[in-house]
Amino acid sequence: MRDIFLLDMDDTLLDFEKAERAGVYDTFCAVGLEANEEVAARFHAINDGLWKALERGEITRERIVYVRFEMLFAEYAIACDAHRAAEIYFEALASHCYPFAGMEDFLRRLKQRGRVYIVTNGSEYIQRRHLQDGGILPYCDGVFISEEIGHYKPSAEFCDYVRAHVPAFESARAVYFGDSLTADKVCAERLGALFIRFLPRGMAGEGIASYDEFWDLL
Repeated sequence: MRDIFLLDMDDTLLDFEKAERAGVYDTFCAVGLEANEEVAARFHAINDGLWKALERGEITRERIVYVRFEMLFAEYAIACDAHRAAEIYFEALASHCYPFAGMEDFLRRLKQRGRVYIVTNGSEYIQRRHLQDGGILPYCDGVFISEEIGHYKPSAEFCDYVRAHVPAFESARAVYFGDSLTADKVCAERLGALFIRFLPRGMAGEGIASYDEFWDLL
């Protein structure tokens, strides 16, 4: 029986793209600039590329937080302090939290079946706030945040830490649920867990588009 559930958080339980977009708009407004959907989309592409570089060990999270604004401002010839924008964005992103429809019912059902663990990259401050604001924390048996443990998904060190800190961990009992092929799927493979991919917002690919489909794959 599969009763150990390892869940990614951003774009699996929470709509990160929506929070990110709101954070960009808030940041531009705070520094006296005007944002639009093109700018927000470009920020997302830059940010996503940098996080994938982090997964490959090519950059640190500390650099990502301001380099993404340096790159964005350079492309649009915007005269603005990237470090100041990064500080504003950090707080703005933390303040926006959007659970996907049906998330709480999904977590409740998981909790009735077994143990639930969060496995997420990102800032301890932001992720802890979103866990609370999103109503996720009451359903968790444990939380693994990359910044807290000092290793990032999908590193072997991150996976080893999770394996060592989930009591009575057995690969045959574990399910890993996430959206990313470069982070989540690799982690699942290293842990020997069944991987189920979530494809929110009509994303293309092989996976499921709703929580209801999850149960048929166990």
